Amino acid sequence: MSIDWKHYDPGEFYDELISTPGYARAAARNLTAWLRALSDEELEARKVDAELAIIDKGVTFTVYSDGENIDRAWPFDIIPRVMPIREWRIIEAGLKQRLQALNLFINDLYHERKIIRDRVIPKSLIAQSKGFRKECVGITPAHKVWAHICGSDLVRDSDGTVYVLEDNLRVPSGVSYMIENREVTKRVLPELFENNNILPVDDYPDRLLEMLQSLAPGRRTRPEVAVLTPGIYNSAYFEHAFLARSMGAELVEGSDLLVDRDDCVYMKTIQGLARVDVIYRRVDDLFLDPEVFNPDSVLGVPGLMRAWRKGNVALANAPGCGVADDKVVYSYVPEIIRYYLDEDPLLPNVPTYRCNDKAQREHVMANLESMVIKPANESGGYGMLVGPQSTATEREEFRRLISSNPRNYIGQPALTLSTAPALCEHTLEPRHLDLRPFILQGKETYVTAGGLTRVAMKRGSLVVNSSQGGGSKDTWVVDNEGG
Repeated sequence: MSIDWKHYDPGEFYDELISTPGYARAAARNLTAWLRALSDEELEARKVDAELAIIDKGVTFTVYSDGENIDRAWPFDIIPRVMPIREWRIIEAGLKQRLQALNLFINDLYHERKIIRDRVIPKSLIAQSKGFRKECVGITPAHKVWAHICGSDLVRDSDGTVYVLEDNLRVPSGVSYMIENREVTKRVLPELFENNNILPVDDYPDRLLEMLQSLAPGRRTRPEVAVLTPGIYNSAYFEHAFLARSMGAELVEGSDLLVDRDDCVYMKTIQGLARVDVIYRRVDDLFLDPEVFNPDSVLGVPGLMRAWRKGNVALANAPGCGVADDKVVYSYVPEIIRYYLDEDPLLPNVPTYRCNDKAQREHVMANLESMVIKPANESGGYGMLVGPQSTATEREEFRRLISSNPRNYIGQPALTLSTAPALCEHTLEPRHLDLRPFILQGKETYVTAGGLTRVAMKRGSLVVNSSQGGGSKDTWVVDNEGG
């Protein structure tokens, strides 16, 4: 027995592989034809091979539960998501446009604040922002870029429109899983890479290193780059170690670094102190420097902000870039693009209601059962209400939360997220998904070919975060078809 695509039915949802029951989208025809030729036993064997490969490679993520840190094998579905290159080039251009505008916005906020003076963004919005750092006012990072690594989450609605759901500008994670997903897929489905022209993703660590080195103070031809991690108990530690190893950079904790009297950063090594030029930091702002932020932090480096302010070290992402990683600020990104670039956005936002606006708040309150409510500065799927899947008690709680702090909440219509086939209990079933491409900006700008596709592994669920029970799959951008 083999896969019968006529019985695979995504219903009302846009499916990334199948246009109508029995018919694949042009970009996915080679894949679906190959899968059809496999028996159930062969397909299940490939799935088992993938699970063993993930365990063998040590690909894990950490779940915080009941006060414990639990390492789990990365949940992975072997059926790739496929996108045509023609569509991808539009998305890629839209992501570059978006990050360019956001970096101009952040730099403006810490200098002339023209966008506030011109009343495009309310002054109160920035004044109440949890991500704005007064300590960064007047600093100009290399290339005037603050958010060097961005992970923008994309979703597709039932009519096929791709929306930007949110921008992750502080310490976005997941790119290591994108790379590992490709490696595992190559191992268990090698034949498919012979007959499909799939854009590579394994060049990301090289691109990341080039970008980081482009930020370095101009004193050495081979700048020293370090990845600053909070340590082994952080949920993204696997990624920190993976990227450091892949770049040939040092993986350090705060206690491995010191700032000297000349405000230069050094790394402690067995040979002595070694100068550090660029720090790719995976530590939140408030823990970076106990002299400036949280005095009790043991994760950061005393004096690090002094060294950065004097231009003796580059920090990526820069402290203070989180001011644009605010879901209320997100609602203004189309206006931000028009203001700084004099261009219309190439990628639309999801329609968004700001709860600090009385009329918009009343609309949200009246339609909680059909909306998704998000706090301004949470991530990982925490603190949100998915209206269609909520209880009356949960909706009442969110009415109270919104009323007590309207600035902290936005409302968005619950989109009918696109689906793709996932291998579930010996059969293929549609599962909802999103996509997180990664954009690098330093001297130049680069976008990964595709990104990390996250999948809601539970039937009918719209929550794709791994911390909330989601998984992932390989993402192919192919250019061997005409549609």
